[in-house]
Parts: sequence; C-alpha cells; structure tokens
Amino acid sequence: MKEFELIKQFFTKQAVKRKDVLLGIGDDCAVVSSTEKQNIVVTTDTLVAGVHFPLGTSPKAIGHKAVAVNLSDIAAMGAKPSGFHWLLRYLM
Repeated sequence: MKEFELIKQFFTKQAVKRKDVLLGIGDDCAVVSSTEKQNIVVTTDTLVAGVHFPLGTSPKAIGHKAVAVNLSDIAAMGAKPSGFHWLLRYLM
C-alpha cells in the first residue's frame, strides 16, 4: 500500500475533529492554530534503512537527510522553519 492510499484508508475518515487543526493529514504538513496572528506547521517523515538510505549510512548523514526532507515539506507549505537551528549547526 502506498503512502496516500494508507492515509485515505486509515486516517482521513477519522471522526475526531479539532478546532485548532486547520489542515490535517494528507498534505505535506499539518497546520495548527496557535494565536490569532500565527499558526504552527508540523511535519514528520519516516526514514527506513535500506529504503530511504543505504544500510551503513552514518548517523550524521541520516540526520542531515531527515532534516532536509522535513524542511522540504515545510517549504512546500510556504512556512518558515523555527526548530531546526541547533541541529543544522551540528550537521553542517
């Protein structure tokens, strides 16, 4: 089963709806209301050894890829990242 088929089958029909979730599962990121002037964009991706990177890849390279794919999702939503700064310094 592919990613979007999985989302459609198991997650898009959930009965639980929250007022603070402006955009939920099915896009690059979720958008959650925080204040009247600002929303929070949340994303996470799973990286699987042997699928998304070769076995034996260094932890630093895996961390770099994890940051890159999630930053890409944030950029696709037109949002500005705010929680990776300390990690990016370590990975560079």
